[in-house]
Amino acid sequence: MTATHLAHRALVRLTPLDDGEDVAAFLQGLVTNDVKGPLPCYAALLSAQGKHLFDFLVWPDAAGLLLDCEAAVADELIKRLSMYRLRRQIDIRRDDSLGVHWSPVPRPGAVPDPRLPELGYRWLAAADGESADGAWNAHRLSLGVPEGRTDMGDILWLETNAAELNGVSFTKGCYVGQENTARMNWRQKVNRRLVAVPLALSQDARQVAAYPDMGWAIDHLRVENLDPDTLPAWQRAGVVVSEG
Repeated sequence: MTATHLAHRALVRLTPLDDGEDVAAFLQGLVTNDVKGPLPCYAALLSAQGKHLFDFLVWPDAAGLLLDCEAAVADELIKRLSMYRLRRQIDIRRDDSLGVHWSPVPRPGAVPDPRLPELGYRWLAAADGESADGAWNAHRLSLGVPEGRTDMGDILWLETNAAELNGVSFTKGCYVGQENTARMNWRQKVNRRLVAVPLALSQDARQVAAYPDMGWAIDHLRVENLDPDTLPAWQRAGVVVSEG
């Protein structure tokens, strides 16, 4: 494999404009994961009801943070974060000089994907080179991992398998959508799940996304209708817990 650039991804840079400004503290009160812990981490910005709006990887930056997000919604994400910024001295803008790169095998300077080690390795470098989008999508779908607005829409964050994919902290404190997310976890009431299924077995009424060229679909199914034996190992344990 020679292509590594994920052309469908973009980077949003958050930079303090004042020595006393803390970008991590700003983001910590908004997103689902602990951005003051080890980075990169997987996180999301949710609606007040705990539904998916944007998911991204948070990377460290010299002065602030970088968000590895879908290019198609990067401007919308910037607008949403700017709304929460109020009077804080933080610059939020897209950085097109950098791109996200991926390889299924280790590469110098690359780090394991924080969602699932089997997803491979990512790094940030100049935004150039042949696109690896097709190989990436085929790889993640084969592992049953949904990603982005196409797959997740406005589905409740825990129903996207966020806990199993290390996309939520239940100990870090408040964030937008935290109340409903924490309640679902405490009650073990994750009634539905996003599941990658062969396209021929997809249910039209429950289908969220389809990838005909790869033979996969993402369905939003009730847990009691799932056969744990057909699920990937990373997802199986979470579904069993939810049923118990």
